[in-house]
Amino acid sequence: MVCRLNKSLYGLKQASRNWFSKFSTAIQSAGYTQSKADYSLFTRVCGESFTSVLIYVDDMIITGNDDKAIQDLKKFLHTSFRIKDLGNLKYFLGVEVARSKKGICISQRKYTLDILEDAGLLGAKPVNCPMEQNLKLTQTDGELLKDPSQYRRLVGRLTYLTITRPDITYLVHILSQFMHQPRKPHLEAALRVLRYLKKAPGQSILLRTQSSLQLRGYCDAGWAGCPTTRRSVTGFCIFLGDAPICWKSKKQTIVSRSSAEAEYRSMASITCELVWLKYVLEDLQIKHEQPATLFCDNQAALHIAANPLFHERTKHIELDCHTMHERIQSGLIATTHVPSAHQIADIFTKPLRSALFHHHLRKLGALDIHAPT
Repeated sequence: MVCRLNKSLYGLKQASRNWFSKFSTAIQSAGYTQSKADYSLFTRVCGESFTSVLIYVDDMIITGNDDKAIQDLKKFLHTSFRIKDLGNLKYFLGVEVARSKKGICISQRKYTLDILEDAGLLGAKPVNCPMEQNLKLTQTDGELLKDPSQYRRLVGRLTYLTITRPDITYLVHILSQFMHQPRKPHLEAALRVLRYLKKAPGQSILLRTQSSLQLRGYCDAGWAGCPTTRRSVTGFCIFLGDAPICWKSKKQTIVSRSSAEAEYRSMASITCELVWLKYVLEDLQIKHEQPATLFCDNQAALHIAANPLFHERTKHIELDCHTMHERIQSGLIATTHVPSAHQIADIFTKPLRSALFHHHLRKLGALDIHAPT
């Protein structure tokens, strides 16, 4: 016997897909357009009125410049799905939102304190940096953990914390490579991150009210940074005006034969992200007519981007060369050299000494709104 399901049941694989399909159909019938850059974003433009909806499963944020349009949307959604209005945005998926005259601060203070409490480190002595500068973690050093689930759960929670904490992104990227067989040094490094978080659990990102809407990005690469595979590490961060809105630390997929090659692959990665962000800004009715500025501290990589001549040193990265060259020629990207001492993306590619680490962290715009003044 084969039964046909007339209604999707909670917990089935198809449930979330069917729910999103139903929601998308309903909200588009109300005049909203689904973004091609991010399918969870819906926007509606009617003259000077602009309204947008961002949805994650059954949680959503509604914003815009027309109060009446927002109220009409709420009535429509309540009629269709029976929603619960939680008022002004203060807390969303573990992210805290605080408003002031300077702008909007986003943080994960409560989430951070919950992690510290679960680990029993609320009373631990804080440290200044999340990772020791000369620490090298490998897959073979130290004894295996008897209960690897503790490590896996901790690293998973730290991964979610990187939404508002760019300062721990690099180390979390390193720790996540040992999930299959974590060892004692890996757990000790993860616990050090918690002691670092103890120093400023309320550290936040400030999205300033008075700021330009110009995209600029910093990219860097840690050449042969992985001691096991000798693959390089791509690190970048992107600002919208003075506010960091995107950052990443990731091991490259193949081994680079030179530092210039590693840097160029990093440039290609951030270029794709900048192009995508420009599409998102267009959906939000933000015009970005000027080229996005891309800062890199490697002169050889910048030279390849400006003069994509293929020879035996660059022909194996031809696709990345074409990606960069097309974006530069079309005016989407403008590359600029930045001295290594001012390369903010260094914080995403290697462990730094305390003074330089906090220097770059200040440049990222991180601040602790809960710190005593």
